[in-house]
Amino acid sequence: MTFEIPSPGATFEVPLEDGARIRMRRHGNPDGVRLLVTHGNGFAADAYYPYWRQLLSQFDLLVFDFRNHGQNVPVTPSNHNYEQLARDLERVTAEVRTRLGAKKTAGIFHSMSARTAMKHAIEIGWRWDALMLFDPPDVPLKGHPLYPAMEIFENKLTEWAKSRRRRFASVAELTEEYKQSRATGRWVEGEHELMARSVLRSSPDGGYELTCAPENEAAIYAQALTLDLWPKASEFGGPVKLVGCDPNFKGAPATGPANQALGIEGGYDYSFVEGTGHLLQIEKPDECIRLTMEFLGKHGLA
Repeated sequence: MTFEIPSPGATFEVPLEDGARIRMRRHGNPDGVRLLVTHGNGFAADAYYPYWRQLLSQFDLLVFDFRNHGQNVPVTPSNHNYEQLARDLERVTAEVRTRLGAKKTAGIFHSMSARTAMKHAIEIGWRWDALMLFDPPDVPLKGHPLYPAMEIFENKLTEWAKSRRRRFASVAELTEEYKQSRATGRWVEGEHELMARSVLRSSPDGGYELTCAPENEAAIYAQALTLDLWPKASEFGGPVKLVGCDPNFKGAPATGPANQALGIEGGYDYSFVEGTGHLLQIEKPDECIRLTMEFLGKHGLA
């Protein structure tokens, strides 16, 4: 099975404060509620198509990648940190409103982008009618019983990313690498190739290279331990849904128990998707869509 991303109805670029640019793609129903949809660290928004394709008939989708990811051109210096990503998100939300007008809008974010959306909403401002966070790498404050597990988790990812291979002779080469990994064994059929296509770009030297350089990916994992961001749901300016991977699943990452703890301690509308790891939207997209529609419907957005 091969996934083919439909051509967007429109595209435009958001200029960022340092000269970087984010390419926005508009899909779906322009008369529907607006949804901004993006990705996790080292990935790309197109790779989440098994999830967001199910929103096309009803919603006005703005699909985009964060700086140095996906369809964007990497910049030097990369300015690849959570503080900058939060400011970038403010630019994105403002540009969307300027170009397309104000209307009901929800944000759907995963992992790195979910932590960015949390930081943006708490420290910069609430720009949503609702916010949906899929398995953010929520690190409890030091002294919390789950802090050590998340510290180990993020440090392992940092070291892995630093040594990650960055160049490939073909898309098929990275596709096969994904297929051989135990961590990707639950991805839906066709996702390994879609992910490879989504995260690679043509290299000037021939072949392909990761759009998100390994050192940039590693920096985000390391910075997760520095955010001191463990907010209560009441600190946001509107409704927030927190969806974690399965906290009871053997081999699932530390994000599962951490999000369950945040959900309980912070008073969130919290759910987890049974039998999933960190990339739950491409492991069980149908269940993630069910939770999405349930949440949006609860707040008059679906």
